[in-house]
Amino acid sequence: MPLLNVGFRAAWRTLSPACYTTLAALAESRGDSALLLKSTSTDIYENLALEDWLHEYVQSRDRHVLLLWRNCPTVVIGRHQNPWQECNLKLMRDQGIQLSRRRSGGGTVYHDLGNINLTFFTSKKKYDRRGNLELVISALKRIRPQLNVLATDRYDLLLNGVFKISGTASKIGRTSAYHHCTLLCNSNRHVLSSVLHSPHQGLKTNATPSIPATVKNLCDEDPTLTCDLLMDAIAMEYARQHSCQSKIMLVDPKDNLLLPGIAKFTQELKSWDWIYGRTPKFSISHYFSVDHNLPGAEVELNMSITHGRIESCNIKLFSDWLPSMMCNQLASDLIGNKFCPTETLILASAYLRVCSQDNELCTKWNALCEQVMAIM
Repeated sequence: MPLLNVGFRAAWRTLSPACYTTLAALAESRGDSALLLKSTSTDIYENLALEDWLHEYVQSRDRHVLLLWRNCPTVVIGRHQNPWQECNLKLMRDQGIQLSRRRSGGGTVYHDLGNINLTFFTSKKKYDRRGNLELVISALKRIRPQLNVLATDRYDLLLNGVFKISGTASKIGRTSAYHHCTLLCNSNRHVLSSVLHSPHQGLKTNATPSIPATVKNLCDEDPTLTCDLLMDAIAMEYARQHSCQSKIMLVDPKDNLLLPGIAKFTQELKSWDWIYGRTPKFSISHYFSVDHNLPGAEVELNMSITHGRIESCNIKLFSDWLPSMMCNQLASDLIGNKFCPTETLILASAYLRVCSQDNELCTKWNALCEQVMAIM
């Protein structure tokens, strides 16, 4: 698969990114009405940025574009979702699994290198989710006719009428649109089910909830299937249906010469303000014990969070296990701060200087703060 070459990068210097692009010039030069692209990156933020950039700058009025991409382990939430409601953030941090928020709506999904992502770019007028899914089904049937795959009214793909192998979401702009979907080949289903299970019970929010589903890998149905085989089959079917060359062009999302301004897209998608700060307002109530050996050492924690920051906080201890003054101080200091363990740890460490000579008090304070951070 060739990388987009220097000649097309040079062509950029005479073009404005707001109205034309090197990728658009490539399509014109080949005389094709469609482009087949594959990202060389496995970084979720770079790949989502590539989606945004293509949607923003590649004119899709008279051409279609299919982007193929895969990611290292990550959880991707929808534009209007709450990450604390959708996934186990502490487990993700412990296992080094990233969290990202995409521009499109829909539910939460888990990505790893055993999952394929497909993004279909078209004009708003030619936007057709059902048609895209039927294309994927046709590709699967051509290489494995025995596979029983169908599209649902929710635009998911089901294997054998039961197991979800693909989820879908979309973004529709003023004149252009894109539809992206997943395709499970040999994803780690144990990790998937673990990280997509939130430990929170007392969380109240109006954020869009995900709908749980039973999933299955295509390789569990046919062990000979691989991600490369599936991507090639989909590319061939796409080229056949759009009468374009089946050669896949590799695109590096870090290439700022080919994709001017893409670094800005990437940085925004990686930012705390986008990933967490765009969370709809929510409240959380949590009841826990700070000392299982001591009856009455229970704590009730109530918080409201707006734009990812703590708006109100109340910590109620049902005994004199810890001076109420310390609980009140922690609650007061948390207000206005990010609902995240890093900032809470900084606050907790700073307050320890006040009681640093009392080892028992320090131990109890750390136990309380660890419980508070565990829900973040």
